[in-house]
Amino acid sequence: MLPGEQMDSATCKRVSDLLARVGDKWTLLVVGSLGAGPLRFNALRRQIGDISQKMLATTLRNLERDGMINRHVLPVTPPQVEYTLTGFGCEFLRPASAFADWAAQNAHRIEHARASFDRQHRDVPPA
Repeated sequence: MLPGEQMDSATCKRVSDLLARVGDKWTLLVVGSLGAGPLRFNALRRQIGDISQKMLATTLRNLERDGMINRHVLPVTPPQVEYTLTGFGCEFLRPASAFADWAAQNAHRIEHARASFDRQHRDVPPA
């Protein structure tokens, strides 16, 4: 889409829904972690760090529903589950990684802009 082009409301809703999913706190971390290869639940949880078991399970379920990851139950006792990116998930990894790189490279600029804004608006009540 080019600047100035209009989208119909159904397309806007679909784009908005997708941005809400990929812009949540954990999706990029899960997809990025799985980009290095298959991981089991607890290995993925350790790699991500400060994520609850419930939130990781919810994020994985949503990504599986969206077609970005596969959940594979390994035929062992006790059962073990492994997660991998689908081809679609690998496609998403490219722009997600580019965005994460951009964010890391520009975090200082954003922090500086926020601090400057906060100084300028310290005594101004919100509208």
